[in-house]
Amino acid sequence: MAEIDFEKIGLKVGLEIHQQLNTNKKLFCKCRPIESDEYTEKFSRRLRTAKSELGELDPAALFEKTKSKKISYYANSQSSCLVEKDEEPPHDLDYDAKKISLLISCMLESKIFSEIHVMRKTVIDGSNTAGFQRTMLVSQGGNLNVNGKKIGVQAICLEEDAAKLLKDEQDQRNYSLDRLGIPLVEIALEPVTAKPTEVKEIALTLGRLLRVTGMVKRGIGSIRQDVNISVMNSGVVEVKGVQQLDQLEKIIDYEAKRQYGLILIAEKLKKLSITISKEDVFDITEVFKDCESKIIQNALKLKIKIKAILVRNFSGMFGFEPYPGIRLGKEIGQLVRFFGVGGVFHSDELPNYGINDSDVDNVKKYLKLVDGDGFLIIAGEDSKLDYAIDSIINRIKDATQGVPAETRGATQDGETIFLRPRPGASRMYPETDIPSISVLPEEIKLAKENIPKSWNDSIAEIQQKYSLNSQLSEQIFDSEYLELFEKICKNKKNSPNFVASILCSSITNLQRKGFDAILLKPEHVIESFELLASDKIPKESLEIIFESIMSGKSENVSIAMQSTDVSSMGEDELNDILDKIIQNNMDLVKERGENALVTLMGIAMKEVRGKASGKMVNALLRKKILEF
Repeated sequence: MAEIDFEKIGLKVGLEIHQQLNTNKKLFCKCRPIESDEYTEKFSRRLRTAKSELGELDPAALFEKTKSKKISYYANSQSSCLVEKDEEPPHDLDYDAKKISLLISCMLESKIFSEIHVMRKTVIDGSNTAGFQRTMLVSQGGNLNVNGKKIGVQAICLEEDAAKLLKDEQDQRNYSLDRLGIPLVEIALEPVTAKPTEVKEIALTLGRLLRVTGMVKRGIGSIRQDVNISVMNSGVVEVKGVQQLDQLEKIIDYEAKRQYGLILIAEKLKKLSITISKEDVFDITEVFKDCESKIIQNALKLKIKIKAILVRNFSGMFGFEPYPGIRLGKEIGQLVRFFGVGGVFHSDELPNYGINDSDVDNVKKYLKLVDGDGFLIIAGEDSKLDYAIDSIINRIKDATQGVPAETRGATQDGETIFLRPRPGASRMYPETDIPSISVLPEEIKLAKENIPKSWNDSIAEIQQKYSLNSQLSEQIFDSEYLELFEKICKNKKNSPNFVASILCSSITNLQRKGFDAILLKPEHVIESFELLASDKIPKESLEIIFESIMSGKSENVSIAMQSTDVSSMGEDELNDILDKIIQNNMDLVKERGENALVTLMGIAMKEVRGKASGKMVNALLRKKILEF
């Protein structure tokens, strides 16, 4: 993708950090915040929209309603109760969560309110069984010090985490309730004019400030960044669900180019006098009855309608790319998928997909197109098709204005995808089941007295305690594995340097190769290091075991050891293997002497595959070569 001058396009970025708090129970009940793959209960709901106190409907809620999805919930009595099912009023606010939110507010010099009011935030995508999320404003203002520069804090809120999405299908969405209600602190920073690398540094600094409290959860999914991005003072786009800092940088870079690209598209469209309405929609099912396209034929077999949308003076505009991959046709394609409509074809990409020249000519003739006109083809059930067509028409109208304000989701490859329109002010209203919560002066005083040591001091402490270098100390502190690292290092046989290296490098490298770190549970890692400490496996076996579990081939350490044939090899067996290797490579040993060691080590380590330590193999092999 072409480089872009972020300053020239006026890139503005506002960060919202959502951090799970490490409490013993959920925000409004006594359930323990534990996640499990075992569910003992299942129930279903269909959520509907409701007007706010001012008689208005939230646009984001209306959009979700058009999908008409059935929501199924999976529950476990260990981690959820009637409160999560919305069958019982919320209990008292968890005091520990309140205490932590006051501490974080003091650390950021944010002005704490003497009274906290619980609000309901409308959410009907199914992630909250009640159709709303409980949230409360704890403090406003303050600042975060990033390399000597102060970044303003807008607000700090305490709120419930949402349910965990298990599966999202065309007509149904599945959630588990184990995560619903876990206390979250939300920190919204003031928008900054900065490059993606600088925003990444801000997020890293804020994450470190939260971690030094020792009161926040770590691990995948425990911290999420929502990013508000705009260029050239256009509509603000909120990107949700960024979990990693490297992903954050890529997403800001991509979204800046996408938005600036949409502005360049709008500039071209303004010169073309674009008009579009419902009168430009035509049923072309009969026109396509002889079309050979498999997609069209499948639609005809299902007896669903095929419609065309005529757009005057639009030829070339669906496929116009100011930057690679940034085009209006792609934006519209993402939009219609959310209505359960398979896809949409536009005139700039036809003939294609089995639709040939004669099919295109028939459509042009039926729509009475003239040179310079464009069209879209869309197929679907009546109930969904009308919603999708209305959204397409509105999106084309919005395209002439530049960047529509909307909510988008982060993808793993660093791009963004349309989720829904931006919510309005009518989504928030008071919680009627919980009275206001007082914040006493002594609570604020206690929070100020307990502000923890700085990140630099925390790193220095880890360095000194475990004799690590500064780089490894930073890596282990910033990772999700600090607590795990400290548990493993309680066994003095485990070298802190080696443990930190495995947790920060080996597991990360396996992730980069496409293996799933979520499958590798803390108990798997602890058990593997216990086996190492008791000399039951060599160091080289750890990565083999982790790879087997992260690939999904093995459910636990025991199965991983069996399936990969990991065990500690005796010296006699190792001697036999090394003798054979030397005999098979006699010419190499004669020619290079001791210099043959490097090549033979590579062969030997492949042969023993985690059953013997590299140190032992190297020593024995060197001895045998010298003897020879």
